[in-house]
Amino acid sequence: MGSGRLQGLLRDLRKVLMEDGVRRIVEARIKGFESLRNSSRVDLFREICFCILAANFSAERALRIIDEIGDDLLKLSEEELAETLRRLGHRFPSSRARYIVDARKSLDKLVEILKTVDDEFMIREWLVRNVKGVGYKEASHFLRNIGFKNLSIIDFHIIDLLARYGLIRRPRSLTRRRYLEIEGLLRRISEELGISLAELDLYLWYMETGKILK
Repeated sequence: MGSGRLQGLLRDLRKVLMEDGVRRIVEARIKGFESLRNSSRVDLFREICFCILAANFSAERALRIIDEIGDDLLKLSEEELAETLRRLGHRFPSSRARYIVDARKSLDKLVEILKTVDDEFMIREWLVRNVKGVGYKEASHFLRNIGFKNLSIIDFHIIDLLARYGLIRRPRSLTRRRYLEIEGLLRRISEELGISLAELDLYLWYMETGKILK
């Protein structure tokens, strides 16, 4: 990784950080995430379902689906949920319904862990091991969305951006080792800018998509 390439990305990120409108939205998003840390079990479950549905799918459409289904995420049978996801246009209705129904089994334990464990890296490992359909990206996404700030959400948008700046080669598969390597690069970038990884993700998403979601 050439220092010149890294400086190019840092230069462009600093320009984005200087945009008052973008910065205000990012700050508001971060505060919103922090407010969810002690949410109800239902709200926490909706959040992890959003991350499951957003994987390899549109985050905006996943948000609309979550809003449409609401608390029925905890009630519908796997078959009913799959049919609902299919009707609402999800790309993977059957597998995502299966993951969501399975995630219900881990909800009480997850709520307990969030109340008693502060180490977000430990919580991420637990999620990856215990919740089907949740890998490092989905676990990091969930934890960021409930106020943790030191994990990276590495999806194809972020990979494409880093590859375009010549900072990484596009991996054929995102193994745990490769995920943590790229996260280390992003941590270095966040430290250079004096912002958290949670904030960096929002700025990178804005650079790549022109949008600031969750």
